[in-house]
Amino acid sequence: MNTGEGKLVLETALLCAQEPLQLSDLRRLFADEVGNDVLRQWLDELRLAWRDRGIELVSLASGWRFQSRPSMQVFLERLNPEKPPKYSRAVLETLAIVAYRQPVTRGDIEEIRGVTVSTQVVKTLEDRGWIEVLGHRDAPGRPALFGTTRAFLDDLGLRALDELPALESTAVVAALAGLDGTPDLIPAPEPEQEAEPLDAESLQAEAPDPEALKTEPLKAEPLGTELLETDPPESHSPAADARVDKPVAELPEASRPVVDGPEFDMPADTSAASEHDASPELGAPDGSGDEIDDAPISNKNTPTQS
Repeated sequence: MNTGEGKLVLETALLCAQEPLQLSDLRRLFADEVGNDVLRQWLDELRLAWRDRGIELVSLASGWRFQSRPSMQVFLERLNPEKPPKYSRAVLETLAIVAYRQPVTRGDIEEIRGVTVSTQVVKTLEDRGWIEVLGHRDAPGRPALFGTTRAFLDDLGLRALDELPALESTAVVAALAGLDGTPDLIPAPEPEQEAEPLDAESLQAEAPDPEALKTEPLKAEPLGTELLETDPPESHSPAADARVDKPVAELPEASRPVVDGPEFDMPADTSAASEHDASPELGAPDGSGDEIDDAPISNKNTPTQS
């Protein structure tokens, strides 16, 4: 069989296959008359022949297959508008731990995540065909060891686990790489650096200059002429000095001004209240007093009785 016929047989078998085909399956097409080296050469030539098509020939973990290019996915989704299934954060975190640190037990996953892994999370990944039990750890209880499957790599378009993208977070890498059965799985935060003790020379160098701390005394600024012009001082009177030196007695209620209130009749006799509440500043009624008795009280707030 020549090369052209051999590639035609391979192309037909791969297009009609429902799942990827390994080299052992492809050899049976030719009754084991063609070796693996020849098969790989024909497959590489087929890959180059389909490089400008919407379908490409790829090599996955489970074998060779034709698949649509990622750039065609947006158009194919219009034929199948079904939404892809969504997985919870717990499912995705568990899958990532199994993929990067396999084989791991359920207890290892719980120690890395810091929370309990429910049975439903593990069952979801097993039903999806992404993880499986690879064996059991030689420990009390013989816990099951989980690892990823070939279907997991096929769904990601990978041939081996070393093609997984590198982790960007150093803390996650350290946590996954440090899983060795010890309880210290998550790296502890680095302690803060202690401050170095300061010696006498450093303290003297950092001390502020006493001359720089000196401030000039505040100088009183003269009052502006605008204040003197707008607010002229009131005329000096002995009665005003008397009001400053001694408190002015509170006026009786009958003599207080009424603000915005209805008119009412004043009481006829207020002499008793005046004699009781009057103070020396207002003058005694018997006429015996000093100079301030005859001086008028200039109070702007005192009403003038009619």
